[in-house]
Amino acid sequence: MASSLLLAVETATRVCSVALARGGEVLALRANSDTRLHSERLLPMIDALLGETGVKLAEIEAFAVSIGPGSFTGLRIGLATLKAFALADARPVAAVSTLAALCASADDAGAPVAALLDARRGAYYAACVSRAGLARADLLADCVLTPPELAAQLPRGARVVVGEGAQEGAAQLAHLRRDLTLLALPNLGASAASIARLGAQLLAAGEGRDPAALVPAYLRRAEAEARRTGRAFE
Repeated sequence: MASSLLLAVETATRVCSVALARGGEVLALRANSDTRLHSERLLPMIDALLGETGVKLAEIEAFAVSIGPGSFTGLRIGLATLKAFALADARPVAAVSTLAALCASADDAGAPVAALLDARRGAYYAACVSRAGLARADLLADCVLTPPELAAQLPRGARVVVGEGAQEGAAQLAHLRRDLTLLALPNLGASAASIARLGAQLLAAGEGRDPAALVPAYLRRAEAEARRTGRAFE
């Protein structure tokens, strides 16, 4: 699967993006941050991307999707769309951590990279890799922490990619840890280009997933669900 033609989707934040790649090379990318719902934007974007590249959906050999954490609704829409495509011909899906994709957006300077996304109520989704471009967080697995908790766990000199809604937490983190470097994203979200590259990495390692078994990795329950169950985390 190393050189498979792959369609990647990122819907974890307000910026919806899709990418077409072969192996780790991104052939085309589209992103949209307008006010329409992901459900209204995603399929037209995929149609436009395939039309631009002259690729038919039947030619896609594998898929990659941001599996979470992130917007509950966005993750469901992205995953449901790709599951529908993949299940038709039993094509594999690479489930890519949104946080790993955020880390991958940083230049590979050889230093650890962490990613931060808003988890609400003063907490943040976070993960840390030893270098940008890894598909799995090897220093700090995907988790939900407060800024003081995260400050106690990040390695010295780490760079922190500040994702959507995480500016306040990043400022607290920088105050607690002067050795950290904050990296801002233009769109405050992971790109489908990073999802495609990391997805290709996972597929090459034989880590394609059965689409029927995939569920979003929310990490934190929706507020109504947390009240109902008395448990804030999955």
